Amino acid sequence: MHVADPAHEAKYQRLVRDVVIPYQWDALNDRVAEAEPSHAITNFRIAAGLEEGEFYGMVFQDSDVAKWLEAVAWSLCQKPDAELEKTADEVIELIAAAQCEDGYLNTYFTVKAPEARWTNLAECHELYCAGHMIEAGVAWFQGTGKRNLLDVVCRLADHIDSVFGPGETQLHGYPGHPEIELALMRLYDVTEEPRYLNLVKYFIEERGAQPHFYDIEYEKRGKTSYWNTYGPAWMVKDKAYSQAHQPLAEQQTAIGHAVRFVYLMAGMAHLARLSGDEGKRQDCLRLWNNMAQRQLYITGGIGSQSSGEAFSSDYDLPNDTVYAESCASIGLMMFARRMLEMEADSHYADVMERALYNTVLGGMALDGKHFFYVNPLEVHPKTLAFNHIYDHVKPVRQRWFGCACCPPNIARVLTSLGHYIYTVRPDALLINLYVGNDVAIQIDENTLRLRISGNYPWQDQVTIEITSPVPVTHTLALRLPDWCAEPAVSLNGERVTGEVVRGYLYLNRCWHEGDTLTLTLPMPVRRVYGNPQVRQQAGKVALQRGPLVYCLEEADNGANLHNLSLPENSAFRVFEGKGIFAHKMLIQAEGSGYHAKDTDALWQYDRSPVQREPQTLTFIPWFSWANRGEGEMRIWVDEG
Repeated sequence: MHVADPAHEAKYQRLVRDVVIPYQWDALNDRVAEAEPSHAITNFRIAAGLEEGEFYGMVFQDSDVAKWLEAVAWSLCQKPDAELEKTADEVIELIAAAQCEDGYLNTYFTVKAPEARWTNLAECHELYCAGHMIEAGVAWFQGTGKRNLLDVVCRLADHIDSVFGPGETQLHGYPGHPEIELALMRLYDVTEEPRYLNLVKYFIEERGAQPHFYDIEYEKRGKTSYWNTYGPAWMVKDKAYSQAHQPLAEQQTAIGHAVRFVYLMAGMAHLARLSGDEGKRQDCLRLWNNMAQRQLYITGGIGSQSSGEAFSSDYDLPNDTVYAESCASIGLMMFARRMLEMEADSHYADVMERALYNTVLGGMALDGKHFFYVNPLEVHPKTLAFNHIYDHVKPVRQRWFGCACCPPNIARVLTSLGHYIYTVRPDALLINLYVGNDVAIQIDENTLRLRISGNYPWQDQVTIEITSPVPVTHTLALRLPDWCAEPAVSLNGERVTGEVVRGYLYLNRCWHEGDTLTLTLPMPVRRVYGNPQVRQQAGKVALQRGPLVYCLEEADNGANLHNLSLPENSAFRVFEGKGIFAHKMLIQAEGSGYHAKDTDALWQYDRSPVQREPQTLTFIPWFSWANRGEGEMRIWVDEG
């Protein structure tokens, strides 16, 4: 599948190519003023023997470079750029020079602790970094056709395969932070090397086995711990944090660190599909359903607590102390994408779209140069400075992070959107997302070419035009979003119907150049209500239009947003914004607010000092909040 870079492409992909990738390259080289230093490129230069110095940064600093390279690969696939490709080739040459003779590749351990390789899987991210580098190698090969990075990561994967496994001389372990699993499955896709698939199977099935590997390696290294922030061996003892407390086949709920969970499940779903393992498929379904039905935010965010960046219990979804890491929603999209490859059910694409248009886009400012790590649904900035329960929450996006996993992750997912827009299956081409693009997909001996255009998600009409010069017979399956009550489809101006199966409309025919499908998805403002078991949403309502969740922001509505309410009978006015909201649709409704009169008392025995006054409420797309400076924000509003 090749997704080209036409005039119809998504605005955000242009932003990533023109702004984000160059900005992040500067950040990786410590050239961004007022941003936390990265040192990531310098670490590789030191490991390659090209520069003197000490390793600096997180133990997983290498992964930032890998994710940047992956974003570059997909960007070049859309639009060639000789200068950018030359820069990336130089980085790959640097990475190859830093690789050890046995294939090992990790600058932290090469520079700082060569004697400690593979001694702390629970905490030290070696397999995580390897996974991201493997993903970059696969993307570089698929995007450019070059093998230079693919050869490096195959050597790395072969080394890992020699170190881990059931053999007497091998380590019987698995990563504390999953990532290698989904990466090796992607490597298997392009190499068809069965050892990589079998190694994924080993990592997944060994997880949670007794005696516990994390305990064994902890004893071996003299009970030392890398992360002492939360007490010695916290990550070793809290095995649920890394989904290692019991075998995956026995786990009933989404648990632990949210990013680790979805990365792991993405790898397992891929393995289940290719190996035909029904048990693992059922494990994926069970854990997906718990996460999506009981632990998912309206924004497509996951991870409801800062402690461990983790899931909580079913229906515990606080709005202000939520974590909802940007990387977690990206991992959620990866998990959903692989579930779609396993079974064509629009529910997965609905969740994928919710995550993309809300938390993933919201993780990056409109200028492409500031980022959120944590994505709250409610913010009161005056409280953040004093109440340490909110230490993880920022009221504005940051230039960069000491732990900078999110910015390059956002870049790589936005440049690789083609893999999420479409799911290529033998029986049909699923169209999951209605992002503008041109695509060419091989169907047996022919190539099916089509173009998606429109002003989605702001306007309700999407055009899908066949651009193949040669007729192609195939089935197109159009997703009918869960938020749309009355979708309509026409072909060349004539209304069409077809079989709708699990949320997809299937249309089989011989497609000719010029055939045009018009999909109309009415987007009235819809009120959304939480499950009664979600106590944080009781008596409140949220607004959604199309896939976009909306919020109140102080810049439009003043302070004390908690005092505002939206009556049940209020009508909505949808209009196009101005300034930073140009070409975006905003919502207004008549509501009311409580205002105290002549009293500073914390409480009183009647309501007379508190007046309820009419107020026009303005709602903006939640992904675009915090682009006008610091201020209050909330999604869930009192109704009444």
